[in-house]
Amino acid sequence: MFTQIQNIDEFNAYFHQKTLHPYVGVGRLEWADLSLFDPTDFGMYCVILMDAEFGELTKANKSIIYKAGSLFSIRPGQVVSMDLDPSVRPKGYMLAFRPELLVKAGLGRDFYMFNFFTYDTLEALELSSEERTIMLRAFDTLVAELQTPSDHLTDHMIRLCIGHLLSYFKRFYDRQFVSDRQINSDLLIRLNSLLDEYLSSGQPIQKGQPTVAWCAEQFHLSPNYFGDLIKRELQVTAQEYIQEKIITTAKNMLKDSNLSVTDIAKSLGFSYPNHFTRLFHKKVGISPTLYRKEKL
Repeated sequence: MFTQIQNIDEFNAYFHQKTLHPYVGVGRLEWADLSLFDPTDFGMYCVILMDAEFGELTKANKSIIYKAGSLFSIRPGQVVSMDLDPSVRPKGYMLAFRPELLVKAGLGRDFYMFNFFTYDTLEALELSSEERTIMLRAFDTLVAELQTPSDHLTDHMIRLCIGHLLSYFKRFYDRQFVSDRQINSDLLIRLNSLLDEYLSSGQPIQKGQPTVAWCAEQFHLSPNYFGDLIKRELQVTAQEYIQEKIITTAKNMLKDSNLSVTDIAKSLGFSYPNHFTRLFHKKVGISPTLYRKEKL
C-alpha cells in the first residue's frame, strides 16, 4: 500500500507550511513530517536534494544508491519511500510541481530537454561541492520567488526559476555521461557482441528482432536512458543502430549462404519478408536479390 498525493495543498501539509502557488511547492526535508517518507506516489514531477544519508532510498521498488549531496528525480506515478535511519536527521530540499504547470506557465515548451525524469537509473546524481552550492542557490531563489507577493510576472518568474533549476540538473547529469565514457565504451562493445550472438543464434525466429527495450533490459537500464546513451556515443538512435546490425548480418548471409531471401528474413526475426526487403532497400539502396547478384 502507498499514499497518493492529490495536490500541492496535501504536499505542503507534510512540511507544515502554507501553499504559496497552486502548482508548485518546495519543502525542507528537515521540517517534514516523517510520514512523508512512507511509500508515496506524489503524482507530480519532483526534484530532491538529499543533503544527508538518512536511510535507504527506494524508488519504484528499486533501491537507489546515493550519498549526501545527491540529486534524484521522480515523475508522476512512481512510488518512493525511505527506510529511515533514526540516528540521522533528514536534510535537503524537495521541489514538487504539478503536470498542469507545463501548460499553465509555459514550462512545457522546454520540458523535452529534461529527459532525466524518464530515466530509471539505480543511482542518484552525486554533486560536487560547487554543483551542490549551485543547486542550493537555485532552490533558495525559487523559494524566494514563491514567497514574493503575486503580480503579473509571478508565473513567468516561477517558470524561469524551475527551468533554471532543471537546466542545472540536466547539465550535471550530462557531465556524468562524460565521466562515464569508458564505461559507456565497454557497454557498446558488449552490445555489439550481444546483437551478433542473438542474430546468429536462431532465437529471432521464435522471439523476433531485437528491440531497444530488450537491449536495455540486458544491461539493467531503462529504454530511455539506454537510448540516450547510444545517441550520445554513436550519434544515431538505438533503433537505427540495431537496424544497421540486422542489415550487416543480412549482407553477410546474402553473400555467404544459399538461403533464400525469405529464409534470411525469417532467421532475422521478420514476420513478413516484404518488411525485410523494404528495410534493406531503405538502408542499402537496392533490393536483397540485386545485392546478392552484385556480390556473386
